[in-house]
Parts: sequence; C-alpha cells; structure tokens
Amino acid sequence: MAPLPYDLTLPDRHLTSVIFSSPHSGRDYPSGFVRKSVLDERTIRSSEDAFIDDLLDCAPSLGAPLLAARCPRAYVDLNRGPDELDPAVIEGLRPAGYNPRVSSGLGVIPRVVAGGKAIYRGKLSPDEVMGRIDDCWTPYHDCLKGLIAKSRTAFGEAILLDMHSMPHEAVDSIAAAGARRPEIILGDRFGAAASSQVVDRVEAAFEAAGLRTLRNAPFAGAYIAQQYGRPAGGTHVIQIEIDRALYMNEREIRPNGNYKGFKKLLAGIVAEVIEIGRPAEMLSAAE
Repeated sequence: MAPLPYDLTLPDRHLTSVIFSSPHSGRDYPSGFVRKSVLDERTIRSSEDAFIDDLLDCAPSLGAPLLAARCPRAYVDLNRGPDELDPAVIEGLRPAGYNPRVSSGLGVIPRVVAGGKAIYRGKLSPDEVMGRIDDCWTPYHDCLKGLIAKSRTAFGEAILLDMHSMPHEAVDSIAAAGARRPEIILGDRFGAAASSQVVDRVEAAFEAAGLRTLRNAPFAGAYIAQQYGRPAGGTHVIQIEIDRALYMNEREIRPNGNYKGFKKLLAGIVAEVIEIGRPAEMLSAAE
C-alpha cells in the first residue's frame, strides 16, 4: 500500500469545531519527479509553504485536528480542483475554458513554481497526471471532507482554517506608501466562504497579537475555500496567508532568528481561534 500523502494529527479530546489544514507544506519529493524537473532543489521548493505544519503543531494538544500535506505543491496542488488541468504541461489535452490559475501555470499539476520558473522541459502523460491526482489529491480531499463532516456532526458546524504562507513582497502592490504593510491576509471569498462573525473573530485574534491583517487582497481564497465554504450551511472556510519574513529566510528556505518567537506567538493565536469553535457548555464547564 502506498503511504498516505498527508499527516493527520487528531486531538486526544476533540473540543472545537475548528480544523487546521496545510495543503502546501508538503516536502516529500518523489525521486522520479525530481529527475524530470529542470530545477535545482532550492528553486523547486520555492512554491512550498515551508514550516507551516510545524508552526501549527500545537493545535491537536489544544483540541483541534491538524491535516498537513506530505506531497509537495510543485508535484500536485491540493488547493486546485482536479479539473484544473493545464494543456501546456499535459500531453494530448485540449484547451478548455479560460481559467486564470491554469493559464498562469498553476493548475492542479503545476507547470511553474514561484517566479514563473518552468518545472519541466516537456509535457507529462495523462496517465502520470491522473496517477498523481488519484494517489495524492483524492486521499487528501477525502480526509478533509471527513473532518468537516465529523465536525458538523459533533458541533453543528465546521470552521476550516486553510493555512498558507506568502512571499514578503506579495503585498507590495497594495501596501499604502508609509503605512504598515499587512502581515496576514484573510481570504473568505468576499463573504462567500465564511460568515463575517467568524472572520471578525479570527481577525481579532491576529490583531490582538500585534499582527496587521487585510482581507481578500491579494488572496481571496482558492479551491478549498470555494469548494467547502458554505456559511449558510454551517461550514466556514478562511484561507490565511502569513508573511514568510516573520519566521523564515525565504531565499535559503530555513527558519530565521525569529522562528521560535513567532511560533510561540502563533500558538497563542491558535488557542484563541480554537475557542471560537468551542460549544458554550464546554466553555462553561472549563470556567
């Protein structure tokens, strides 16, 4: 049996409707994939949300499940739909309707990494593409759907925090001159993926910790938020982007001197956010 393409860490006691997922922190690069790529190891890792899974490892001890990808984003993008297929990288595939993510090379099987650098010299066979989707994409989303369903059964709702990182320069185009640049982007697809009450409370947790937030620009939420966010039905999804400069050296893809301090700060935020999904009776019992 092939190893699972994700790590799922469940709490000893499930105390909250909040779920944490990290679909882009995977770093298990198949040897065959690495051989096919024209990129060096550091460049191919530039699309990773490196260390996000480690930064969130406190969540299960606080009562919330943590789902983290093992397969890397450059191999298969778990925050894309299985039909977001790129004819520029898949043999024999005819162009379909316009999709900006696919057109930019960032479909479910990416053609490029950060900075638009091509991953391959040629194209991939349809069999290889479908194998990646069957082996990685489908199991991850089956697990994610199961977590959401269990949360809704247990708590009457699910609050999925889809955790990502962004390059420091990602907000350069929207940062006002002289103003403090945002460090956290909350994407709720302009209210379509989560209720304003839930987003307000998540935002407040980051702001109370001293982190400046912005909503929906330049990241409003991709496939996971679009597919699973149904606030009217009790499922709320927020895509959260964290400025990588807060905790890592982006060029070297390694923790910086602030890593431990930021991880401690984030643990406090995680604890606050988890309280949002705790039933009133559990809160009363804890007081």
